[in-house]
Formats: sequence, C-alpha cells, structure tokens
Amino acid sequence: MLLGSPCYHRGVSSTLTELAPLIRLPESRAAVDFGFRFGDRGTHTSRTLMLDELETLLSSAPAEAGRSDYADAIIQDNVTDKRTAATRRLTNQRLGELYALDPAVTLFRVLRRCWSSDEPGHPLLALLCALARDPLLRATAPPVLSLRRDEELSRQAMTAAVVSTVGDRLNDSVVDKVVRNASSTWTQSGHLQGRVRKTRTRVDPTPLSAAYALLLGYLLGLRGHRLFTTLWVKTLDRSTDEVIFLAMDAKRLGFLDLKHAGNVIDVGFAPILTPNELRECHGTR
Repeated sequence: MLLGSPCYHRGVSSTLTELAPLIRLPESRAAVDFGFRFGDRGTHTSRTLMLDELETLLSSAPAEAGRSDYADAIIQDNVTDKRTAATRRLTNQRLGELYALDPAVTLFRVLRRCWSSDEPGHPLLALLCALARDPLLRATAPPVLSLRRDEELSRQAMTAAVVSTVGDRLNDSVVDKVVRNASSTWTQSGHLQGRVRKTRTRVDPTPLSAAYALLLGYLLGLRGHRLFTTLWVKTLDRSTDEVIFLAMDAKRLGFLDLKHAGNVIDVGFAPILTPNELRECHGTR
C-alpha cells in the first residue's frame, strides 16, 4: 500500500493550500548554522539557479576547496567567463548566496559530496540547495509543484505567491523579475519546459538527490514518515514508496542509514554528517 503520493499519482493537482505550509520552515539557530536562510529577501531578484556557473565552478575546483578558493576561481581566474571584474565579484556573491560555497556550511559540504558522485542529479541537487537558501524561490514552489503534467504555469499564481512572501517590500517590476527568474530556475531543474509558455514536466530523481532531499528535512528536526512530506521531497515528483526505494539505493551507496519494516521507517545520516552536526541535529551541542 502506498504510504503517500504526489499529485501525479492522485491524478489531480495538489492545491496551493496543501503545499503552502511546506515553504514555512521552522527557523532556529541550528538551521541557520546548517545553511538555511530565512526572511523575505533572496537571490532571485537578480539571478536564476545559475546552474551553468555552478557546474563550471565545481568542475574547476578540487573537492577540498574552501570559500576563498571558490572566490579566487571566480574573481581571479574567471572560470565562469564573466566580462568585467564587477560582474565576477557579483557572480561570486550570488553563487555564495545560493550555495554558500563553504565546506564549513553543512548544506554545501554535503551538496559537494553528492555532486562529485552524481552528475545526472546536478539540476535537482542545485535546486534543493537553492530552495533551502532563497526564501523567494521557496515561495514559488507551490504554484509549480501543484501543476499536473503538461499543465501551463500561471504567471498570476507565481506573482501572488511572491507577493504573499514579500508584501509591499518589492515594487511590481522587481516582483515581475523574481517571477521570470524563478520560472527559469524551475525550467533549469527540469520541472518546467518551454520558453514563453511554460508547462509542467516530471523530473527523474537519482538516489543521491533523494538522499539530499531527505537530509534537508532531517536537519530541520523531522524524523520518520515526516521526512517524506517536506517541500524538498515534493520536488522529486515521486510517491513516498518510490522515494523509499531511492533511499534504499542511497543506503547501498553509503549516503544514509535506513531501517524500514511495515509502517515504521527510520532514516539517519551518520555516514555523511560530522559528530558535531549529529549532536546539533539532536539538540546536544
């Protein structure tokens, strides 16, 4: 019996009301330490997912690179091929906002580890991290994830979702830019297709993108079946049972611990979290 299903399996679109609570994350000192970002500001006022830049940067830097190494690669070495020094500095800033680019930040350190082992999963891995770090992008998730396959994205719904997060802080032209940038991001991740008229498509998650999605919920304190109800797991476009099967594959690859018997499920991340991170997850700093 299925433990839970996304909108595709139900045959009807999930409502915005059902999905909206998923973007309101529990803010805590631990969550900020892990790399989550909160508030009503975000990189999508001026940039998209920046997937091409991230791909180029991570392919040019060693796995053990630190924040200053990534900055040097962008600004000094110009690995992202930007025309001016000002643009290179801004690229460094925006990529840092979306992904941290710092192995001291849990979200990026684990992203980097998954990235090296999972090339097909890069678009989803990038999206999952960006959703954790950009509240504006997070606000646009319900209008996208609630669509049925081949259903057209409503610009009005996207605009309303952004306004519900920022209120009157952003003027109409900036909100419009956020909507355009976010629509591009969801296209880069594989959830949408088309240039002007964007329609919903179904992504193909990998075991490591599923593991990363589960980790994000785990870092926020969720356990058991609740790990399979988060915003990040919803982006995988798979039923709970299918995500469990992906998690089983991730376990075989050494990225998580998993015990599943009947209706009881226990997921842990001792294989990829440090002892300090595990203590912080359990409130025993």
